[in-house]
Amino acid sequence: MTFLPKWLTFLKGKEVVIANAIIAILTIGGQQLFSFFTFSCPCHVGQNLIYGLAFLGVPALILLVVGYALNNQTWRLVMGKSSHFEREMASNWLLKCKLLCFVLCSITGRALVAPVTWLAVTLINGSYYICAVSEYVPVHYYGAAPNVSAAERSRILATFPCRQLVPPELARARDEVILLLRYQSQVAGWLLIAVVVITVFLSYCLASCFSPLSFLHFRYWNSYVHNEQELFDEATEQHSRLYAMQNVRKFFGFVPGSENVKEIRIPSLREWQAISGLAFLKRVDKEHYDYSLLHDWALKERASGKYLRIDEDPGIITQL
Repeated sequence: MTFLPKWLTFLKGKEVVIANAIIAILTIGGQQLFSFFTFSCPCHVGQNLIYGLAFLGVPALILLVVGYALNNQTWRLVMGKSSHFEREMASNWLLKCKLLCFVLCSITGRALVAPVTWLAVTLINGSYYICAVSEYVPVHYYGAAPNVSAAERSRILATFPCRQLVPPELARARDEVILLLRYQSQVAGWLLIAVVVITVFLSYCLASCFSPLSFLHFRYWNSYVHNEQELFDEATEQHSRLYAMQNVRKFFGFVPGSENVKEIRIPSLREWQAISGLAFLKRVDKEHYDYSLLHDWALKERASGKYLRIDEDPGIITQL
């Protein structure tokens, strides 16, 4: 009975690590499916390199952009206005630069999880790298096609990723070239993983060394920020619902879900037209905005018009 609570206690505060692990696992699975269903090397001079690099780099670039876009800190940095703290800090440009670098590094670190995983897995797999650089291998080491021109040699090498296109007399040379390229690709993949792991570890060590908080204080701070965000999200949902409820009640005369509704309001044609256009964020004054056309109508119009008592004859409408 106490096994699950212990695990929940252990995982609490490690949401970032868990999220990164899930992203990495999903990226690995997606890469395997992507390679199985879509990758097919053209085995043609000049096309192999473009095709292989496209499969290596373009998905990684897309994942990087998506990683930035899905991080709330990115939009806080882009859309955030200058706070009182930032205005006081403006004179201390060094502190401001440190804070900006810290935020950017944090955002970039999260965004790099998926693209680095993609690159590492594709390099360890080797198929994309073999396709991209096969025509540039110095094949003369293997004694293959010694009496042909450079252009013809490149054409032959470009067919090496496709076994069925290689002449039988070059099958052994082809196998040796593929083994060499797979070796290079896998070494590059493991080096990438090692560099990333060491960089992340050193970054955490440096951040801990220069942090003004002790270890327990830092854990408390993480817990506080997490709980504050959860409570803020709950309050935002409830506050916006209650605020919207007032405007809906003013327009229809009741709130959805209410019991014992005695009467409802009949909106006029002009009122329907007032709330039926495209809604744009409208600034009312220096401190407030109208969030929708219904919100704008509720602030400007008086709750008058026709009301229908639902416990009476539907033909009896009262004018207020």
